[in-house]
Order: sequence, then C-alpha cells, then structure tokens
Amino acid sequence: MLNSFADAIGILLPNSYDTMVPELTRERLMGAIPFAGSYRLVDFILSGMVNGDIENVSLVVKENYHSLMTHLGNGRDWSPSGNSDINLIPPFANKDSKVYTGRVEAVYGIVPYLRDRREKYVVMSDVNLAVNFDFKDLVEKHIASGADVTAVYTKESIPGDLAELPADTKNLYYTLDIKGNRVTKINVNSKEKGPQNLSMNIYVVERERLIQQISEAHLQGSIYYERDILAKQLDELDVRGYCFDGYVARISSLRSYFEENMRLLKVENEEALFGKSPVYTNSCDKDPTRYAVGATVKNVMAADGCLIEGEVENCILSCGVRIGKGAKIKNCILMNDVVIEEGAVIEYVIADKKVVIHAGKELKGTDTFPVYVEKGRVV
Repeated sequence: MLNSFADAIGILLPNSYDTMVPELTRERLMGAIPFAGSYRLVDFILSGMVNGDIENVSLVVKENYHSLMTHLGNGRDWSPSGNSDINLIPPFANKDSKVYTGRVEAVYGIVPYLRDRREKYVVMSDVNLAVNFDFKDLVEKHIASGADVTAVYTKESIPGDLAELPADTKNLYYTLDIKGNRVTKINVNSKEKGPQNLSMNIYVVERERLIQQISEAHLQGSIYYERDILAKQLDELDVRGYCFDGYVARISSLRSYFEENMRLLKVENEEALFGKSPVYTNSCDKDPTRYAVGATVKNVMAADGCLIEGEVENCILSCGVRIGKGAKIKNCILMNDVVIEEGAVIEYVIADKKVVIHAGKELKGTDTFPVYVEKGRVV
C-alpha cells in the first residue's frame, strides 16, 4: 500500500504526439486540446493520478504551452484535498535543458529535480488518452509484483491512423509480446492485424532506476524510452504488463478526435469514461446553458454558458457557444465561444475557439472527413 506521504510521483508529457493532430496543435499542445465539451485532454490522466494519491505531478512541456498554463492556473481544481502539487516545467527550466524530441531527453531535463525527490517510484504517461484510470491500483500491483518496470496496455486492434503511419515517422507506438505477465518483446509501429497488446505509454519504475536509465541513455544519444531503453533491457529487467480493460479514447488524428468525441454522445460510453472516478477541470464559471423558445435540441453534450436558439443534433458544445435562430447544426464539435449566426447550416464540422459562421452560410463535411475551421476564423 502507498504510505501516507504518497510513495510515487507523476511525470506527464503533454506535447507527445502533437504532430499527429497538427490542425489542433498549431497554438496549443496535445494536453490542452478541448475534449468532451468541458474538458482538456490533460484532465483525464492528471485527475487519475490525483485520485490515485499521487500528490506531486510534473508536466514537462516543450512548446505551445501558454494555453495549458492558463487552463491549469494554480492547480487547485485538480487538488480537492488541497494536498496536490501540480508543476508545469517549461523548456530551459535549468541551464542543461533543451527542447526535447523524445521521452529520454524530456526526463533528462528534470534529472536534478528527480534526484531531490523522496518518493521511491515514478509514474510516467503521455496525455493523448481520455481514460478513467486507477493509478493507485497500478502502483500497488507494481510494488506487489516486485517488477523493475510495469507497462500498461490494452487489448485492441491497432487503430487505422496508427497502422497507416509512414516508415520514417517520429510518432512511435508500441505493442507488447507478453508471456504470463512478463513483457518479452516490444514491437515498434507493428502492422499486425487483429487484437494486440497495445501500449498506453504509461510506466511505473523506481525513481533511482529511472535516473540511471535516462542518464546512461542520454550519453548514448538515445531518444525514446521504450525503443532505446526498455526494449534493449528486457533480458536483464523484470518488465511486467498491466492490462487495462476499461474505456479508452486514443487521439492520434483529427478523424479519431472527431470520432472519440462523437462516441461520448452514447450514454454507455459517457458513463464508462466519467462514471468511475471524478475528472477534474478548470470550469468556465458561466451560467447554465440557455435553450430559447423554439430551439430544438437532440443528443447534445453542452458545457455551461451556451445559448441555443436554433436546431442542434448530435453535437459537442464547449463553454460559451452561441447558436442563432434558424441555424441547423448536426454532427459537430464547437469549441469555446463559437458563434453560429441565424440561418447557418453546418454538418460534420470541427470549429475551433472563437470561430464565427455568418448568417446563411452552409458548411458540410462527412463522418470520415470532418471540416476543420481554425481558431478565430470568420466564415
């Protein structure tokens, strides 16, 4: 069991896989992408760590992190007990830091910080997953097993947008060969068909071991923790697999972003993601959404502060969205403060923050190719 001062610290990498959703990460990082109306992607893993008694969490960022800083504020929204310490560590936080490429460089930049900590274990994760994860169970299972490293995975087929990545990509994903519960091989960007042990890029390792691994790998010019360290140490280390069988939304393209949001319009999926433990976020502090006389709303997830006067069906609305009279909105994701004026018709559209669609305009995509309107654009 974890002791009273919490024996694990968390490290999150909010910039991981930014290049897989370039439309959404021009001015923000992966962790700051809005999701499910009221949330950002970082909220899910961060909330899971806080709920799992991991009270000290550091987010190691490299670029486009202003939006994340604004969202996190002083971190109090993710500390219901008041005991959590949420730290955002920018590049060049110390004289030896540089803008990192992979997890080795990212963690190497905070090695002095890790040396000063007292906790025995480190939990590392990317934030491109929306998941309600029990980190307390993970750490306890890791301790009980006596493993050197524990790697979290799901059993699922490789998503199409991952399987279609070119051979020279820097966006790596991993599948695990497991015998019993021990990882025997780490496969990089596998093209195998059917259900695989697909890594969630969540790992538990002793802090001192991680410092040694990262320091040695950095001297050798290594970049990726999984490919360049773990895969080469499987014979000498006891690396265990931890299978997660809960709900996972994996964001790896604009299409997957659209599809994973739309999935949450089904009650069973929403309950699977949000029903287990609370997911914390920075609320927009506006009045509840208003539905005007004559408005038609069907199967909509709406955050606070919206005004709906038209027809809306199968949509995700973030805070402050305004939909005018006679407007028809179907199968859309509208981010903060989007304005759809009177009589506009839009379908299969992702509208970023503060987009304005003028009166009478018509804009339509498809379920496999949604139209994206960039932040602040007036159409």
